[in-house]
Amino acid sequence: MKAKWAAVLIAASTFGVMSSQASAQVAGSQTIGVSVEQEAIIINGWSAKKSLLGKPIYNEQGQKVGVLHDIIIAPDNAASFAIVAAHQFLGVSQHDVAVPLSQIDYSNGKLVWAGATKDAVKAIPAFQYAKVRATPMARKEYSEHH
Repeated sequence: MKAKWAAVLIAASTFGVMSSQASAQVAGSQTIGVSVEQEAIIINGWSAKKSLLGKPIYNEQGQKVGVLHDIIIAPDNAASFAIVAAHQFLGVSQHDVAVPLSQIDYSNGKLVWAGATKDAVKAIPAFQYAKVRATPMARKEYSEHH
């Protein structure tokens, strides 16, 4: 009987130590990870891997106008531009275009680019990956970030 109570006491004290360590924070320090508020934003966000990349994009009439191939993250941390394949042949993009991500929405289970037509998207100048930095830039090096 004493062994059972000793095991319960050890387990309870271990749990108490672990829970106090997990919730301990220093006032004024930067939290590593996400806050409760940020977690709510994440939960309401879109997973690029699971729900965006490789998915077809339609206009509001339900016509397919492209496929979402990539998302460009600006140095200010904004997911700024969607790279859309305006024309593909055997799954290989023949003409990628950049569009502000704010122009693409989600409606009735589909990615929607309101006002887009296949011809209009093909008429947009082709996006060139060669002009995009190969490696990320430190925030402090970005002139617009203060």
